[in-house]
Parts: sequence; C-alpha cells; structure tokens
Amino acid sequence: MKPALEDLESRDVADLPIKLPERDFAGTPYVPVYVMLPLGVVNLECELVDPEGLLEQLKILKSVNVDGVMIDCWWGIVEADAPQAYNWRGYKKLFQMVRDLKLKLQVVMSFHECGGNIGDDVHIPLPCWLMEIGQKNPDIYFTDREGRHNTECLTWGIDKERVLRGRTAVEVFFDYMRSFRVEFNAFFEDGIISEIEIGLGPCGELRYPSYPAKHGWEYPGIGEFQCYDRYLMKSLKKAAEVRGHSFWGRAPDNAGCYNSRPHETGFFRDGGEYDSYYGRFFLNWYSQILIDHGDRVLALANLAFEGCCIAAKLSGIHWWYKTASHAAELTAGFYNPCNRDGYAATALMLKKHETAMNFTCVELRTLDQYEDFPEAMADPEGLVWQVLNAAWDAQIPVASENALPCYDREGYNKILENAKPRDDPDGRHLSAFTYLRLSPTLTEGNNLVEFERFVKRMHGETVLDKLTRDSNHL
Repeated sequence: MKPALEDLESRDVADLPIKLPERDFAGTPYVPVYVMLPLGVVNLECELVDPEGLLEQLKILKSVNVDGVMIDCWWGIVEADAPQAYNWRGYKKLFQMVRDLKLKLQVVMSFHECGGNIGDDVHIPLPCWLMEIGQKNPDIYFTDREGRHNTECLTWGIDKERVLRGRTAVEVFFDYMRSFRVEFNAFFEDGIISEIEIGLGPCGELRYPSYPAKHGWEYPGIGEFQCYDRYLMKSLKKAAEVRGHSFWGRAPDNAGCYNSRPHETGFFRDGGEYDSYYGRFFLNWYSQILIDHGDRVLALANLAFEGCCIAAKLSGIHWWYKTASHAAELTAGFYNPCNRDGYAATALMLKKHETAMNFTCVELRTLDQYEDFPEAMADPEGLVWQVLNAAWDAQIPVASENALPCYDREGYNKILENAKPRDDPDGRHLSAFTYLRLSPTLTEGNNLVEFERFVKRMHGETVLDKLTRDSNHL
C-alpha cells in the first residue's frame, strides 16, 4: 500500500535540515572591501605583467563596487641591485591604472621574501646586495636551534647594528619608505593611497618565522624559537645578566622541534617549564624583542608617511589555542598562555604609533578545524575574539583578511559576523576588510555573484536575492 501524500509531505519536511534565517546587514556600518592583487603582478625587472589582462580584472572588481586593491611593493624588486638604487617603474604604471578606475590603494611595504609559504606561487628573494652580505654574515637572518638560517627576512637583532654596508636594518627600511613617499607623492595628495601596511616580519606579519615550510614544518607543528643568531643571543645573555641570573642566557633545550606536539615537550606540556621562573623570563624577553621591533619600525613609518593611515599585520596562529601553553603562539613571539593576555601589549604599542591592526583568519570556524584536524586543539574563533577585543580595548582601528581562499556564502557570513559583531553595545566593527586574493576563480560565474553579494552586505546595503525578489512579486 502506498503511503498517503500527507505522510510523504510531512516526512519530506521533517527530513529537511533546519536553516537559521540569515542575518540582515542592511543599515549596518559601511566596511570598505579591498582585494589583494596577485603576488607576481610586477616581475623581478619591475615591469607590469599582462597589463591588459589585469585591467580587465580590475574593471570586474570595479563593477561589483569594491573600494580598492592591495598591492605588495617588494623590497627584493625595488632595491634589488644596489643600496638606495630604487626602481618603482612597474608600480607607477599599476598605480596609474588603479587611479584611472577611481579605485583606492592599500600598499604593503614588503620587506620579506616571497615564496615557500602556503599560497605563494612566485619567488621574490630579498635584494641581491643584501644576499651577498648574508653569504659572509648569515647571522643577519633569523636562525633556529640547529643553526639553520632563514633568508625569508632579517633578524630583528640587527635593527640597530650597522652591518648592511654602513646602515642598520631600521635605517634601510626607513630609506625605502621615504623613497616611496617621495616617488608617489601625488597619490598621497589626492587620497588614492588610503593606507600603508608596514611589513614587520615573515609574510609581512609581526611574528618570528617559527613555522617555515622550507625547514620541514607541517601543520599543526608547534614550531621552534628563532633566536639563535649571534645578535639575539647577545641580547638574551645581556638580559639574563641584568636579571642577575647569567645562566638563564640561553634558549630552552626542551622545547621540541618544528613538528612536535606540546605534550611531547618538557617546555610546553601542561605544568611545563614555560610557566617556571626561567620560562617566564625567557618568554618575556622573546616577546619583548618582537614588540620592540614593531615599535622602532612604526616610529619611522610615521615619519615617512606623516598624515597617512598606517597598519601592521598580525598572524592568526590558532592551533594549540585550546591548550594551556599555546605553544605555537609562544614560538611565534606572542606570549599568550591561558593565564596571560599576549596581545594587549602589542595593541598598546600599535596605539602609541596610531597604527591600525590587520588580523587574519576571520573566515575560519572552530568546528571545521576540529573536524579536519582534531589533534590540533585549534580555536580560530576564540583567537579572533581575543585579538579583536584587545585592539578595540586599546581603541585602535582593526582591519582583517581571510587566511584561505573563500568563495562560499557560509565563509562570507562568518567574515560578516566578525566584521560587525551582533549586539555589540559599542557598535564596534572592522575598519576595512581585504579579500585574499584576486584570481580568475573569484571573477567567474556564481563566485562573482556571491562576492558581489558579500560586498553589498559589508557596505550595509540591502540585498535582494532571487527568491526574495520572486516572493515580492507574488
């Protein structure tokens, strides 16, 4: 006997997943949306690659009302051959193209190597003349416990050391920034350049290069401390002597290796040495070196770019967040175990220089991370909540970007929820969002439709979907 039609209908309804109504962002604050341009848009000769193709892609972005684009100005391209010999040629053509389309520019001062990280599809080394110095003095780079040097960026140990042909690292950065400011003065004057993001470490982020793929790191390894160059070791020994415990002038010898888990190490395990008198001394020193580097470079960035908004990028190190030690954050320089707020001091340093914070991984969901890597004890949502509130409490603007490619509505909704927190009594929201990154995949078919819808909601506009429009006509 066939089931009754009513039974079929009721069963079908019961089997449907319960879908929560989507939040309406109409009338919410306007959050500008930028799109990162491809890494290799300017080649090693500082020539614009495929200007016609890029122009078409930029026109598509303009058609969906994005506010502007973000571009890396690579140190390894611009000052490639000789100290203070700058070549901005390709960037001039690119900036003019953006200006003609009446888009705005976020520009990154990229003082790091491109290549070797997740999502890097081109290789842009540090300047040739600098690499020559590094062959004779490899201690200009961050160094791990086994003595491996990382050519991704310069160690902060030489911020004040005149080892770069008579200049300190900080002076080299300042000269580069000042050259950019003079070269592109007209773009500052007419407001096309809306923000300068200052590269402060690997991937342009204020962190140690503690989890380099080139040295065998794989997610979710805890990473390693990066303080074994002779300049940072000298600083550590001096700090230990000042403290009156010269035998503390060493890095931990029980912190595992790049792919260790916290519980496998004497330093990071629950109740481990990270929370001992020595552990606290070392982690305070290690994290303060990071903050001091940001402090020095941003002070000079404000001199170079007086009157322009500047920003600094922090990485979203969300793995092992649910453990007591937060090992992956500790090796990266964020002293953020469960009994200490490791981001408040960084936020206050940014506040001192009126610098906005740019934070990543706003699209990631903790549940998804648990399903994919349950052993990683990750909590991106908890981390985002902590860092955004640390910045808002310090009363600095907070911008953000996604960590991984995102094309689906679910991911966009997660970004929106972080951009404009529900029921926030202070009405706090992101100052801007930068989408990572422009590609043919983003601008094709339904992906572009979803992205345009996302941009409208970030702008606080009313969104009428097909289903809504159809029901309105009934």
